[in-house]
Amino acid sequence: MSIMSYNGGSVVAMAGKNCVAIASDKRFGIQYSTVSMEFPKIFEMGPQLYLGLAGLATDVQTVSQRLRFRLNLYELQENRHIKPKTFSSMVSNLLYEKRFGPYFIEPIIAGLDPKTSEPFISVMDLIGQPCISKDFAVIGTANEQLYGMCETLWQPDLEPSDLFETISQALMNAFDRDSYSGWGAVVYVIEKDKVTVRELKTRMD
Repeated sequence: MSIMSYNGGSVVAMAGKNCVAIASDKRFGIQYSTVSMEFPKIFEMGPQLYLGLAGLATDVQTVSQRLRFRLNLYELQENRHIKPKTFSSMVSNLLYEKRFGPYFIEPIIAGLDPKTSEPFISVMDLIGQPCISKDFAVIGTANEQLYGMCETLWQPDLEPSDLFETISQALMNAFDRDSYSGWGAVVYVIEKDKVTVRELKTRMD
């Protein structure tokens, strides 16, 4: 089996009209054994900027802590919050530095441009090759199911409430077909003036 699916987990980000959403399941497991239902895979990196990580659980924690350190240094030097595109380059640099012994994680970045409120979504592979998406991006063990659900449900210029419903249905229907993901979910809907966090009750089997 792949080391990327050893602990399981899936993350999806989706763009709307002047808003963006990112959601993940809450399961932490060792192959088919579930250990915890409260494992965070989404991390706040700024007022309107969130990072999702899927892959090996120890690397998820390591990369999130190292990025938080670099982000704090950036904000001290620049005296301002980082832009999503700049943060995407920071993540890419961190991963490429370790290309000969990579972190076994896939990052997904979702945020809003502080000036234009334009949604930004970026996803990368293990060594930091970025892919900027205008609609949605998926990572994790349920990525094939997520692609299908997002292609079916996503529409351009979704309002925040519709975006929440769309990303929630896509995630829940996808990880119902993946034994490595699930056991609850959390959804972040990022708007210009607020971030709404909702937890979803899902199948627990």
